Amino acid sequence: MSTSTVFVLPDPVGSLLSRLPAYPGSFLLVTALNQVLAKQLPADVRQYLLGKKLRIHVRDARLTFDFTCTGVRFAACKRQIETDLTISASAQDFLRLAQRQEDPDTLFFNRRLSMEGDTELGLIVKNSIDALELPVLDLQQWTPDKVLARFLPGKRRATPVHGTVEKG
Repeated sequence: MSTSTVFVLPDPVGSLLSRLPAYPGSFLLVTALNQVLAKQLPADVRQYLLGKKLRIHVRDARLTFDFTCTGVRFAACKRQIETDLTISASAQDFLRLAQRQEDPDTLFFNRRLSMEGDTELGLIVKNSIDALELPVLDLQQWTPDKVLARFLPGKRRATPVHGTVEKG
């Protein structure tokens, strides 16, 4: 069991975040899921997920990400009225899960992670993810300089020239 301090986003931050449109966040989530998870899921699991309406709810941030499975990849959806499975936790708990610092069973039994909807679907999702060798989320890979470096060709970077005009 983890002995870390539980962090919850302050209410004003959650209130502000809840005003963001849902679809862009869902698109970013499925982009990450498709990069890390979709290709590793066994065919029978992808088939079982086909057409299922899934939701990730970040409680303290008041963010909701709706998506579905096409059988090959995940696709973002606009906010759904009903879902087949909703997984809820705080931002910190989702982050700790992604960094493999916390076990989903521990969070579930401590009532910090919940699954609502199709119980069988929830167990299939949980067991499938547990069985995969997924990379640990390393936040150091996502610092602005490292993200920008991925988009710049080679190691060549634009260097600002002050006070001069270059002629081509």
